[in-house]
Amino acid sequence: MRNGIWNPYVAGALVGLLAIVSVVATTRVLGRAQYLGASTTFVRVAGLVERQVVPRHAAANEYFTKTKIKIDWQMMFIAGIFIGSLVSSLMGGTFRIESVPPIWRERFGGGVGTRAMGAFFGGMIAIFGARLAGGCPSGHGLSGVMQLAGSGLVAMACFMAGGLLTARMVYGRQGRGR
Repeated sequence: MRNGIWNPYVAGALVGLLAIVSVVATTRVLGRAQYLGASTTFVRVAGLVERQVVPRHAAANEYFTKTKIKIDWQMMFIAGIFIGSLVSSLMGGTFRIESVPPIWRERFGGGVGTRAMGAFFGGMIAIFGARLAGGCPSGHGLSGVMQLAGSGLVAMACFMAGGLLTARMVYGRQGRGR
């Protein structure tokens, strides 16, 4: 790591090794047929929180009554994403707390409320899409590409195209000619 930036070849190799370890740990150690896919975890975390805050409402929710909500490997996966990102940014010296990133500030201003609403609605759209598709990009795209599955390659190409199109719509053509 130089100047807080990971070498892309080293980072790619580490992600590949992590994918192999996660496949082995999940399928062999935990006995699961599928090894990635955590979009439902966010719904289950909401159910756990709801049980603590408004237990009667959670008890009346059909999804929460028919689905066993517990802390499992998927919740640990989500926690690991946060912890790994934190450790990586601390190791690279790039960690900082900011309420409004510079690229957002340039395009939409420095309002924390605007940024929070954008993040909230963006997250809602992402979770809706993941639930509609039956899994998240890491499940359909990354694991599918690792297996050279045709559906994974198509999914990843669509995710990339959708991400590029969305970034262009949200942020415009910034960066060109500057």
